[in-house]
Amino acid sequence: MSRFLPDRFTMMLVATVIIASLLPVSGELADCFGIATKCAIALLFFLHGARLSRDVVIAGVLHWRLHLVILLVTFGLFPLLGVALGYIPQEILPAPLYMGVLFLCVLPSTVQSSIAFTSMAGGNVPAAVCAASASNILGMFLTPVLVGFLLTVGGHGGGFSLDAFLQIFLQLLLPFILGQLLQPWIGDWIRARKSLLAPVDRGSILMVVYLAFSEAVVEGIWNQFTLRDIGVVIGIDILLLATVLVITMFGSRLVGFKKEDEITITFCGSKKSLASGVPMAGAIFAGQSIGAMVLPLMLFHQIQLMACAVIAQRYARKTQADEKAKAVTKAKPEETATPAEAVVLPEQTKTALQ
Repeated sequence: MSRFLPDRFTMMLVATVIIASLLPVSGELADCFGIATKCAIALLFFLHGARLSRDVVIAGVLHWRLHLVILLVTFGLFPLLGVALGYIPQEILPAPLYMGVLFLCVLPSTVQSSIAFTSMAGGNVPAAVCAASASNILGMFLTPVLVGFLLTVGGHGGGFSLDAFLQIFLQLLLPFILGQLLQPWIGDWIRARKSLLAPVDRGSILMVVYLAFSEAVVEGIWNQFTLRDIGVVIGIDILLLATVLVITMFGSRLVGFKKEDEITITFCGSKKSLASGVPMAGAIFAGQSIGAMVLPLMLFHQIQLMACAVIAQRYARKTQADEKAKAVTKAKPEETATPAEAVVLPEQTKTALQ
């Protein structure tokens, strides 16, 4: 039953939202906390850039068909599903929460969990590393463009903002590029100390969530939405994830991908990154309340972890069963075959040979 329970980080996110609801930061203290949060985010993406090995990128790029499918799912299929959800009446799905769902749909894939689940299920791990990393790099460009395009076409206001793209560049892309430039000198050192640097990953996200929900609480977010609204968002997140999982799983089989590649496409294509999404929301929607914007993403984060954990274990069991069956089939002829030396000849044949 432990795989169905929230992980420790999700519990920390829930605790952060509760603390922000009871003790929201505001005024000058909020401004100072916002500066510290931006610095933490910049450090986070600097470390992401320094961790990513160029050898992995070069090796993974060769499998271009797999990467193309994952990118089309992440930045094509998901946004189309998000647009389709716009036909849900506002009485059922309030506009601010729908904006959050739409934002969720244009985000890049995760890195850590996509690779972990691919490895657990017996998939193509090198391709997963490259695909998830490429999704995050391209997401820095594609996400703000898609947000602007979809908001304009959907009549939700906004549109492409050069200032938003500049914020993305300064807070996320520039630190990432600097990390990648320094990767040959510091990459091995950083990869060898993942446990020491993990607090930067989670701490920066918790800081952004606390700041976002503090602003939202001050503006009365919990007076705007009911438990029914949150339940609707959970149902939509489950529907989104289930739809994409089915399409990636069976679609990759139909077009002829191997089992290892099918696993990679399923897990890398169905994920959405909380680590990239929360900072991007703060940069793209600077000056606005983003509490409702990141709420669907936070819920989707836990749902995808629970669902993919179950699917990965089923893939692993099936892979083990297939390997055992192949081993038995391969060993059977050897066990049933009779060596030539062991053939018992009749006495008449022995005499004739002598």
